[in-house]
Amino acid sequence: MIVSRDTIIDGRYRAMKRLGAGGMAEVWCAEDEVLGRRVALKLLGGRYASDPEFRERFRREAQAAAGLTHPNIVGVFDRSEWEGTPYIAMELVDGQTLKELVTERGPLPPHIAVGLVEQILRALAYAHRRGIVHRDIKPQNVILDPEGEAKVADFGIARAGHSEMTQTGSIVGTVQYLSPEQANGHPVDRRSDLYSAGIVLYELLTGQVPFDGEAPVSIALKHVNERPVPPGQLRPGIPPALEAVVLRALEKDPNLRFQSAEEFIAALEQARHAPTRPIVVEPPPVEPWAEEEVRRSRWWIWALVALVAVGIAVAAYFALAGGEKVTVPNLVGRNADDAIAILQRRGLEPDIENVVSDEVPRDEVISQNPDAGSEVREGGSVEIRVSAGREQVTVPAVVGSSQDDAEQALADAGFKSKVEREYSDTVPEGDVISASPEQGRAVSKGRTITLTVSRGKAGVTVPGVVGNTRDGAEQALQSAGLTAQVTERESSEPPGTVLEQNPASGATVEPGSAVAIVVAKERPQIPDVTTDNPTVEEATQALEDAGYKVKTVERQGDPSLVGRVIGQSPAAGTRRSTGGTVTIAVVPDPNATPTATPTP
Repeated sequence: MIVSRDTIIDGRYRAMKRLGAGGMAEVWCAEDEVLGRRVALKLLGGRYASDPEFRERFRREAQAAAGLTHPNIVGVFDRSEWEGTPYIAMELVDGQTLKELVTERGPLPPHIAVGLVEQILRALAYAHRRGIVHRDIKPQNVILDPEGEAKVADFGIARAGHSEMTQTGSIVGTVQYLSPEQANGHPVDRRSDLYSAGIVLYELLTGQVPFDGEAPVSIALKHVNERPVPPGQLRPGIPPALEAVVLRALEKDPNLRFQSAEEFIAALEQARHAPTRPIVVEPPPVEPWAEEEVRRSRWWIWALVALVAVGIAVAAYFALAGGEKVTVPNLVGRNADDAIAILQRRGLEPDIENVVSDEVPRDEVISQNPDAGSEVREGGSVEIRVSAGREQVTVPAVVGSSQDDAEQALADAGFKSKVEREYSDTVPEGDVISASPEQGRAVSKGRTITLTVSRGKAGVTVPGVVGNTRDGAEQALQSAGLTAQVTERESSEPPGTVLEQNPASGATVEPGSAVAIVVAKERPQIPDVTTDNPTVEEATQALEDAGYKVKTVERQGDPSLVGRVIGQSPAAGTRRSTGGTVTIAVVPDPNATPTATPTP
């Protein structure tokens, strides 16, 4: 199978541009000619298409990712096969990976690195709540869209619940980002993803991974046995609180790491707002009797300080006055980090002011003072106004509100909204289960907030039980979360056979609903009313007590048995439904006056 430009894949997708190739697949930008949109089409590589293990891994990627709908996860639209080649149609994200960003720019400012990793963690939190572990978190699998939103891609070795890919001895993932348990080939859980996210944060802050080497085995052993160099030693200026978060994420023992993505996010937020505490050296204690002497002797210290300060000011004045003039470069439109580096290389000091802007991308220079081309003394300052992005607005509290009220609250706060629906046993139908980004978080005004709205309790499909035994039917209904409401009806079918059910098979009902079933009951036997030739009245009473109707006919017989029953039909012992008619034969009285037959 060879794909080239304008190849029509599966009668629907027109290949436009090859975007790249991974370990077992290649990715194309393609036009979906049915829905008129561009997608990223991922096709399993030719030499792997016939390998059952790779096909299964590829199928599992599609299955795992298709159920995940989150702003920070690359969406999957379609999955199928074309000419024996499995493929996935995914959301096309026009942007660069975090790996490309770090390679191009080097270490990122701590607040930007933290913001990006928090987006990764929100994606992982969403997947982990659904039982899916990514198992290959790395900067190459995170794409930045034009608005700066991070999207996690490639759930190709994700697992839901237990999987054969988690058996001891099976190592799956990229070695620089493996958790120690993955490096040992042990089963993994969501804490392995958090370790990998910690390495991504380490790399964004320092520009390098904590463990590297020439051979994959040596790198894996470092994950298991070596402690990482604290990031602050590689890049001074990283806040101690943030460094502590990184080192906890990289603990060898999973029990010592963060236990959930939400806990990791909370620690990052706390570190983001942690104050920088200066080191204070306490003076040595002074005996009370010496305090007065100390006060009298301190005047010369203050005089010395004043002289030093005057000396510094004079030196600074002459240094600035005599410094060479420097031409101010054009900084408008540049990234703030680049602008700062340019100024510092020219011997100028940046004076930064962050301002909210709906038009200028975050961290881009909006304006400068003095203007480009102006001349200032070396060591002088240049004011640069840097975009802080769109205005940050707190997502309103919408969880528990009706969909209409939640959408209105978001619109009033300046947000757009998108609705997803899922079943809930606790949240009433039509009410909001959750919001993403979550309520109470400050995000850019105008951003789209995804509301998860309850569909109500998940319906139960009624199983078919007609023809089953009563015990079997009751067991099947109980297994489906339903109850059986049993009535019996006489039938020629074997006793206990289910004759009817309501609701019918395949109907959807609420959990715990009752399903009415009609069960076959054996027909009763007709009693004997001929033995000892009972009277008509006695025979009639016996048959009616048994639930039958009675019809009397006359039959000639022994004169001594006048008025007595000498025969019955059906015969005694025959099984017949109650309500049926039993005919009895009675010897007539020869002396009785015949009953006149009415003339028509």
